[in-house]
Amino acid sequence: MAFAGLNEADIKAAIDGCAAADSFDYKKFFKACGLAGKSSDEVKKAFGIIDQDNSGFIEEEELKLFLQNFSAGARALTDKETKTFLAAGDSDGDGMIGVDEFAALVKA
Repeated sequence: MAFAGLNEADIKAAIDGCAAADSFDYKKFFKACGLAGKSSDEVKKAFGIIDQDNSGFIEEEELKLFLQNFSAGARALTDKETKTFLAAGDSDGDGMIGVDEFAALVKA
């Protein structure tokens, strides 16, 4: 089943586009997979899948496994990519990404 209503081919292309270590760019990824063009409800649905412990936040460990939410065989993000991604999304400085911060990141 496709992740949050996204096209499987778009997801594959987005994953393939960041297959090399330290090549992940969240803006390019969200655009390539089609999530950037989805409604806020669909983006919130995606957030719920990525927030694996249902805490209401995406923590660093969940971000590290971000790509695997889209495709089981995808690689984990490197520590550098994870920290860059977290810094970009964590607008209030609490060390986590909330649903509104995630939506802003997707639409950036």
